[in-house]
Formats: sequence, C-alpha cells, structure tokens
Amino acid sequence: METLGETTPGPIPADPPPAPAPGRPEASEPPPDAPEPTPLPGPRSGQAGPPSFYGLFPAELEDLLEARGHERFRARQILDWVYHKRIREPALMANLSRALKDELSTIVSFDLPETAEIRVSPGNDAVKFVLRLIDGSRIESVAMRSRRGVTLCVSSQAGCGMGCVFCATGQMGLVRNLRAEEIVGQIERMLDATGWQDPGFHLVFMGMGEPLANYAQVLRAIRILHDPAGLSIGARRITVSTVGLVPQIEKLAREGLPLGLAISLHASTDEKRGQIVPLNRRYSLDSILNAARDYAETTGRRVTLEYTLLSGVNDTREDAYGLAAWARRLPSKINLIPYNPVPGLPWKRPDEESVNRFVEWLAPRAPSVTVRWSQGGEIGAACGQLGARPS
Repeated sequence: METLGETTPGPIPADPPPAPAPGRPEASEPPPDAPEPTPLPGPRSGQAGPPSFYGLFPAELEDLLEARGHERFRARQILDWVYHKRIREPALMANLSRALKDELSTIVSFDLPETAEIRVSPGNDAVKFVLRLIDGSRIESVAMRSRRGVTLCVSSQAGCGMGCVFCATGQMGLVRNLRAEEIVGQIERMLDATGWQDPGFHLVFMGMGEPLANYAQVLRAIRILHDPAGLSIGARRITVSTVGLVPQIEKLAREGLPLGLAISLHASTDEKRGQIVPLNRRYSLDSILNAARDYAETTGRRVTLEYTLLSGVNDTREDAYGLAAWARRLPSKINLIPYNPVPGLPWKRPDEESVNRFVEWLAPRAPSVTVRWSQGGEIGAACGQLGARPS
C-alpha cells in the first residue's frame, strides 16, 4: 500500500484571483436526464467474467457462493476481509476453506479502477486521483482532510450532461453513467492510497457528474457503503449534491435514508440562473426549493444551498438579498464558494473584500452562512475544476 504523509495541515489559504478574461459563454439548452444503466449484479460492463465484488449487496454475495456449493456465512467473512481488514487476495483470507480460496476469484472480481495519476497538494491536505475505468473512460476523485476530519469526494458519472457554464466537468459533456462498483471502487482506491485513518470520514457526491441523473446506481452504491457488513458509513455522513432534478429529489426523500442534500443554486433569480445553469430552464428555483423543503421536512435534515460566487455576475447586494429570501423558505444553510478558476473559461473569482461584503449583506438575513475556500486548487482538485485541461 502506498501511504502519503501524515502531517497535520495548517489553514487553507485562498487562491489568488485569476486574471480578467473577456466575454461570457452562454449556457446551451438543457440536456435530457441521463439514462440509468441496468441494475447489478451481472458481468462487468463491456467485459466477460465474474461480477464485481464492490457492486454486490451481502445477500447477493451469499447467493453467488451458495450457487457454487459454499456456505452462505462465508460471505460475511469475505466482506470483513475486504472492507474492514483491507485484504483482497483470497489466499490471505485465513478463515476461508481452501476450496473457496481457490475458487473465489472465479466467483467475484476484486479489481478496482486503475490509478492513472495521483496529485498531492503542497499542504498534503488534498489528493486528486485520476482513475481509468475498464472501458478507458477517466474519472477524478478527491480525498481531503482538515482539522474536522477526512472527506472523500466521489464522481457519479464520467463527464456531466448538465452543462453549467463555469464548471470544467460541465464543459466535457456526458460520457457515461458509472456503475455502483465503480463508485465504491473510488472510495477503496482513496482509502488505500492515503492511509488516512478516520473511521468517521464523510462522503460527498460532489465529484464529476450529476448524481441524481444516475439515480439507481448511486443509490445502490450508497446502500452498499451504508450496510454494516460493508464500510458501514452512516447516512448522515453522506451528502448528495444536485443541480436540481426535482423528481429525483422527491424520490430521494422517500428512500428512508437521512442523507445530506446539497442544492447547487448559484443564482437567486430564474433569469440569471438560466444563463449559467441550463437545467433551470426545465426546473425553476421555486420548484427546486419546494422539493428541497419537502426533503428537509421528511428527513429532518437541513438542506445546504451551494452558491458559487462569480465576480460581477452573482455577487451584488440584490443577489445576496434574493439568496437570503430563498434560504428562509426552508430548513437550510448557505455554503458560499468563491469561484475556483478553470483554464480556458472567462469567469473570475471575487476578491476577499467582495466576498466579505457579500457575507455582510447575506448573513443577517439568512439562517446560516459559511464561506468555503476550497481545498486542492493548486492541483486542479477544487470544486468545479475536475476534468479541466492543464493550465
């Protein structure tokens, strides 16, 4: 196992604002919601062979073992070896029978996405993973740590079809949805490589893609990760971020999982949001926040309203007052994100004085306000930078 250093990071400095760039690209028409892939289990997409271990529920693993003449209880032993002891070589699983050790690799695959590149931030507080999937598609994931603990940011799609004009991933377009085992595999890769010890780590679906456009596979991955026999990640330590797919938000509220929900808002009027977030032409702010309010009331969780500050675009007094008015409609907290520059895009980060002024307008009128100076900007791992071309 490759282990990165264990130094404790200091305060995260803000990235300097980028040089001015003229012009503003217009958002394209909103794309259709992405199709959902066939549910697992089954052979890995595009590849003959056994199903991936990481896409199976415990009961499904028990069924596979029983079909090959092995006791069902062996599934729990295997799950413990992989998820808790971090052993994936059947020969090293000491309490399995010799027959099962010899046959296990023909029953399930323990292969993980291939690591194409790892970038570590100068402060050793953020690590970006570029992973190559079985069909050659590439995705990016980020491990971060601070004094509050470890957070793993995972992707749900290769690329993204939502087309938000200031986001690097949004400019890629959608390549394909990820399968549950590819989502779980990202987490396994990050835990292996960093060696960061935090049994209470947080998981955020804020990487590449729109999680709710890949609803079935994202929820399958979450339930695998939440299962006590898996990584046993508490639902309250998992946050799903969405640009605002209203039917899926409503469906998520009925899943019986008190997941964190984050809405990528980025504007306080439909006119302005429609210019930078194409999906707003299909689902208005009113419909999105009504669904978010119902989600909060059903799950008992405050909804996070994410708002990327773009200099000269959405950082006026009127924008702050409008954002506060929306926030007061539901149990919520506001997360302000000063824009993280993306090579080739003209948007600019507001300076610190402008950010502070926006907070002064907003904070007295909103339930809760936090400014998030994103980690990993030096390595292209900050919010909105995944999939960007090198500078």
